[in-house]
Amino acid sequence: MFLLRHGQSYFNLLYGETRVDPGIEDPHLTPLGHEQAVAAARALASRRITRLIISPYTRALQTADPVLDVHAVPVEIQHLVRERAFFRCDVGSPPAVLAERFPHHRFDHLPDRWWHGGIETAEETVDRANEFRALMATRDDQATTLLVSHWAFIVALTGVSLGNGELVEYDPGNPAPKVIDWES
Repeated sequence: MFLLRHGQSYFNLLYGETRVDPGIEDPHLTPLGHEQAVAAARALASRRITRLIISPYTRALQTADPVLDVHAVPVEIQHLVRERAFFRCDVGSPPAVLAERFPHHRFDHLPDRWWHGGIETAEETVDRANEFRALMATRDDQATTLLVSHWAFIVALTGVSLGNGELVEYDPGNPAPKVIDWES
């Protein structure tokens, strides 16, 4: 399985400068974030991808778009793989808003408020990661699935902290994920 952390969002940019939550709900990617998404798509171009699982946050959906330009594969929008609710950026957008922004995806399976309503504990995030790991264990295509998700969820799943736009190859049965070299 391949795991991709979304590209830099406006939250990441402003929080990185100030270490103060800038209060942006469901932020979009910055120009650098878009470049990171394109770079990830290039890094994945020669890899076999048969399915994309994407978090319903705008930043994850925007990160996935360049990959879909390269790999025309089935897409699942899953709120199970969302970010840990901690900052204002972890408030998502309702399915109707997402459908307007991303008309090429379906969001009608999501509840109106699919994000966590308050601060989510680390244990709750780990529980979601374990649920996702169990779900993927039942799938024949787990080795060729790409997940576009978030820092805390990927840490809960793998123990690895990825930067914005970073990509890792992950085998749920092997606790040591392999960070993918952009040049390979």
